[in-house]
Amino acid sequence: MINIAGLTVGLAVGILILLWVQDELSFDSFHRQGANIYRLEHYGGTGASKQIYGINVAPIGPLAKAQMPEVKDQVRIRGNYEYSLYKYQDKTFANENVVFADPSFFSMFDFHLIKGNSARPFADNNDNNSVVITKSTAEKFFGDQDPIGKVIIADNKTSFSVSGVINDFPKNSGMNYDMIMPMGFHIRAMLADHQDVNSDFSYLDYETYLLLKPGSSVKALAHKLWQFHQQHNPGRSSGEYLLLPLSKMHLYNADLSDKGMSTVRIFIIIALLTLLIACINYVNLSTARSMLRSKEISMRKIIGAGKGQLFAQFIVETALLFSFAVILALALVNMLMPVFNQLAGKQLILNLADYHIWLILLAIITGTLAASSIYPALLLSSFEPLAALKGKISAGVGDVLFRKILVVTQFTFSIILIIGTIVITRQLDYIRSKNLGYDKTDVITMWMRDMGPHYDAAKAELLKEPGILGVTRSAQNIVRNFAFFGDAGWDGKDPKQNLIFHPIGIDKDFISFFKMKLVQGASFTGALMDTAHFILNETAIKEMGIKAPIGKQFRMGGTTGTIIGVVQDFHYASMKETIAPAVFWYGPHSYYRIYIKTTRKDAPKAIAALEKQFKAYNGEFPAGYEFLDDTFNSIYRDEQREEKLFTNFAAIAIFISCLGLLGLAAYTAQVRTREIGVRKVLGASVSRIVGLLVSDFIKLVILALIIAAPIAWFAMNKWLQGFAYRINISWWVFGLGGATAILIAFITISFQSIKAAAANPVKSLRSE
Repeated sequence: MINIAGLTVGLAVGILILLWVQDELSFDSFHRQGANIYRLEHYGGTGASKQIYGINVAPIGPLAKAQMPEVKDQVRIRGNYEYSLYKYQDKTFANENVVFADPSFFSMFDFHLIKGNSARPFADNNDNNSVVITKSTAEKFFGDQDPIGKVIIADNKTSFSVSGVINDFPKNSGMNYDMIMPMGFHIRAMLADHQDVNSDFSYLDYETYLLLKPGSSVKALAHKLWQFHQQHNPGRSSGEYLLLPLSKMHLYNADLSDKGMSTVRIFIIIALLTLLIACINYVNLSTARSMLRSKEISMRKIIGAGKGQLFAQFIVETALLFSFAVILALALVNMLMPVFNQLAGKQLILNLADYHIWLILLAIITGTLAASSIYPALLLSSFEPLAALKGKISAGVGDVLFRKILVVTQFTFSIILIIGTIVITRQLDYIRSKNLGYDKTDVITMWMRDMGPHYDAAKAELLKEPGILGVTRSAQNIVRNFAFFGDAGWDGKDPKQNLIFHPIGIDKDFISFFKMKLVQGASFTGALMDTAHFILNETAIKEMGIKAPIGKQFRMGGTTGTIIGVVQDFHYASMKETIAPAVFWYGPHSYYRIYIKTTRKDAPKAIAALEKQFKAYNGEFPAGYEFLDDTFNSIYRDEQREEKLFTNFAAIAIFISCLGLLGLAAYTAQVRTREIGVRKVLGASVSRIVGLLVSDFIKLVILALIIAAPIAWFAMNKWLQGFAYRINISWWVFGLGGATAILIAFITISFQSIKAAAANPVKSLRSE
């Protein structure tokens, strides 16, 4: 039962993890031209501001296609920041996932139309009011009706005619949209009052994908594209283009540094370790019990069984036991799949009709069966029959040293997993508790839309609510500020410097609202002259190399003004990134994000008051509010899921190890029954006998800790490198991991040891 339980749980965990791994590795692998599709990314900035940006200028894609022979086609994609409400007759839907894209989106990628004209996805041209929608969106809007030609009205003002329908985006795609509108419409209608975006090399807001001719030099093309960019924008002195392969987009950054691949490798290792621990259990228990079968095997040999026949017999026995474990494991996987999907944030299914599933199962089963059956079969078929019948092989047949090595091995793996769990938990706790440089507790934010021009009146009404402690506004979300610009100047600027700044438009009370600390100068007062004032963070001042910055000139885009303050560094992005230069500017007409401070107890009333004010100015438009704490936690959602999975799988691996230890302890107590009886007759206490039986195993666990500690330190230190702000791995982490393993092992072994030590010695000696 212990063997079957260990193998079943080990196989189930291995299958679940490898299904997860297969899903992660399969992202965007279904595109037929995927091997030649790259996303163009911009590596810009100097010093602390240097980072990779996944968005680009609008003209680079079309010009690359027109002038670079290596480029066969291009696609630009831009998010929708204009519309939030969509209507069809009496049906209204909010916050659909909508983008603008070039028509080549449907020919470069394998998102083909199932309704409409594939050659002309946006009807007659690329700048009309047409839209391609997914199958589920069509069903939601139109039910069973034919969607082609139906009109969807966006924000009660713009009509879009459905020109095509595509299947829903696969779950393993880096792209997932509900509606796709023409890029030409965006450029013609949305940017009509601005500079021609097709010749603007300073405004970055477009994802750009290039389809290259097979065999093209990616590095050479990236260099040519940057030179081309500099010709059209000579003011940009530093930077480069990078081409990120579509197949690597999910797990790697554009410079091929890790974005998730290390996590995949960690989970592959966990799957292999869990399976190996299950195999070690089987080998340990099989070899330990081999003495009990020595006479049976000897009799078989005496009456003519060959070594090959015996070997085959034991392989078949293992295969039968294993087959039973496989059936149970598949049933367990099927039962656990909903829980696993919830933990992993996936929608995996155990589809036995999918050949990928059988490849995974075949690899797991073949590897595990081979690892767990060959050695016991060789050992059991190699007995000398006469020696076995005379009882002269009892001292060596169990291969005690080998079993000890296996126990040390499996507990080494278990301790590594325990230490890994402690480190991951501590790092995520550190992130959650670290001082961000501002107070986000119980702060609710929302996009104001048409409430923006009436902010002062709405603020006055909100402050009448007893549960609202403060109100402010800004142009960006302080927790996730994706805005940036590189066109900056200041007194004494080095021509080689090209800092990338993250701008945040704020109100006069923003700094005090968030309890941010001014280290120099003063905040905005709300006076008209503040439109020519700037407040920079400490990193910006350091990178700019300015001494005594207050009163110095600073230029942001077309506005030249004066630095009036320096704010203490604060985190406005993931802690995987270092703090980059940031600048506060003042321009109330551009603020469309409101923040209200409340208490957890008064939050429902505060939300109701905020929604009431929003509805007063926005009618039926959706009021989408969020707590900044939730926004912050969402940045680390993947890490939190990984922590839960890691913790659960570590616990399962330890459980399997303990199953094996329980079996070995039971076997040890069984073969030492006579010894225990003699010791008790001679006066040994139960505690001394338990200590005798337990000590051998505890020594093995301590040895496992000595081996596991440096391996765990190396692995977790490498994982922590992905965070710019991280914990140090203290010595006590290894002590806690080892103590946990020792305690678990002690409890497991003590159960059988106490039972054996408490037995009546007279009965033990008589039966032996």
